[in-house]
Amino acid sequence: MYGTMQDFPLTITAIMRHGCGVHGARQVITDTGDGYRYSTYREVGQQAAQLANALRGLGITGDQRVGTFMWNNTEHLTVYLAVPSMGAVLHTLNIRLFPEQIAYVANEAEDQVILVDLSLCKLLAPVLPELETVHTLIAVGEGDDSAVEALQGSGKTVLRYAEVIDGQPTDFDWPDIDEKSAAAMCYTSGTTGNPKGVVYSHRSSYLHTMAACTANGVGVGNSDRVLPVVPMFHANAWGLPYAALMAGADLVLPDRHLDAKSIIQMVETLRPTVAGAVPTIWNDVLHQLERDPGHDMSSLRMVVCGGSAVPVSLMQAFEEKHSVQIRQLWGMTETSPLATMAWPPPGTPDDQHWAFRGTQGQPVCGVEVRIVDDDGKVLPNDGEAVGELEVRGPWITGSYYRGYDASKFDSGWLRTGDVGRIDEYGFVTLTDRSKDVIKSGGEWISSVDLENNLIAHPDVVEAAVVGVPDERWQERPLAVVVPREGATISAGELRKFLTDRVVRWWLPERWAFTDKIPRTSVGKYDKKTIRSHYADGGYDVIEAH
Repeated sequence: MYGTMQDFPLTITAIMRHGCGVHGARQVITDTGDGYRYSTYREVGQQAAQLANALRGLGITGDQRVGTFMWNNTEHLTVYLAVPSMGAVLHTLNIRLFPEQIAYVANEAEDQVILVDLSLCKLLAPVLPELETVHTLIAVGEGDDSAVEALQGSGKTVLRYAEVIDGQPTDFDWPDIDEKSAAAMCYTSGTTGNPKGVVYSHRSSYLHTMAACTANGVGVGNSDRVLPVVPMFHANAWGLPYAALMAGADLVLPDRHLDAKSIIQMVETLRPTVAGAVPTIWNDVLHQLERDPGHDMSSLRMVVCGGSAVPVSLMQAFEEKHSVQIRQLWGMTETSPLATMAWPPPGTPDDQHWAFRGTQGQPVCGVEVRIVDDDGKVLPNDGEAVGELEVRGPWITGSYYRGYDASKFDSGWLRTGDVGRIDEYGFVTLTDRSKDVIKSGGEWISSVDLENNLIAHPDVVEAAVVGVPDERWQERPLAVVVPREGATISAGELRKFLTDRVVRWWLPERWAFTDKIPRTSVGKYDKKTIRSHYADGGYDVIEAH
């Protein structure tokens, strides 16, 4: 027996029609650096039709890949809608990858057209000779032609966005699309080896968007104004643009203005209610607020934060000083990315509240999680057993593009490379990446716990912990610390600070102080570079016992 319901496809086109139709009067606001420009969803939908017509004329007639090399702005949202809805595949290129990695992913994806922000033309230009399949570049934005000239001479057609869509019809014959067909591609950040492609289907994107709109997800509704600080080239900005369209929430897009002062000004002026960004962004905002007090951040009812572990001290500071609630989420490019959200269960005693907040949270409905040992045996959810986290669900990738790295998949489960434990309530606590685990004398040390506790010190801005070789214990932790400007702090003082917070044998003996910690293209600590810098004698290491 089958149900009697209509077989209605779950597609980006359906989100676009709903958002630009039912919620057509809601606004998209882009920061220009000296003000803000406003559009409605209805206008964005019309521009999406114009762009789709233009792309048809440029030879995008099937599921060819269309790349973007852009900031978060109205035009990027337009591409988010036009390309998947016309049956092509959106490929958001990470502007922070190394040039050789950009060339690698564009060639592997076989991008044919790339829309590039005018301010990024000179960054993309040196890569163009290596792009084998790209035939057309569309420069987006206003300004003189000097940036566009950097794209010329590459043998590729170079057009201006305004001219491309000018005169195009504001409606388009959107095709019927198989919901399982590809909608978009994102590549992993490539911290080890070449980046790997993840292909999101229309169905997976639609279901992920619905999950983001649920109360146990991000809870986006039509009374919200959403600020995705997280880049639109990073796992589709965590799905926030599509969630805003589905819910009928306004969108605030920061363009290239990602510094703490600009974010604070956007919050004060435009009053967003929901925002999303990695912890380093909110850490910068917090320190800016401390240097320049008196700003009003209270419009933010929720900030979702992920990409790396969110320090409890950061969440507490925002809640207690600025009435802003930060909720930790966990996910990755491979999970679209929303997989878990951290909020204590009803009835949690006050003295356990922050312990739950410091976890990666419970899986949202649609995602299943488990931990396994080195032999693949499933471990109990008892809050004590530690193993590699595996996940599955309708918006979790079942393979990489072209089938690369099949070892990352285990009988229908994605092996995440994250190590941790799960308690009886389903709360996930991650202690490390498998490649970053510190194994000292046969026992594990959590670099994440050490980092979070160090950042709780009032004179520490950032702290990264990695394992380094040790003659006696095989491996011991090295703590690399960025002190607060003007602060005088010693390794001995920090070691003493940790004494009541972690077990004694975890305490680092090796310390290094620096003004900057290297980061990956998505803002995480680049621990591979830290270990390499240490091995090359690049740090002035202080011993403290």
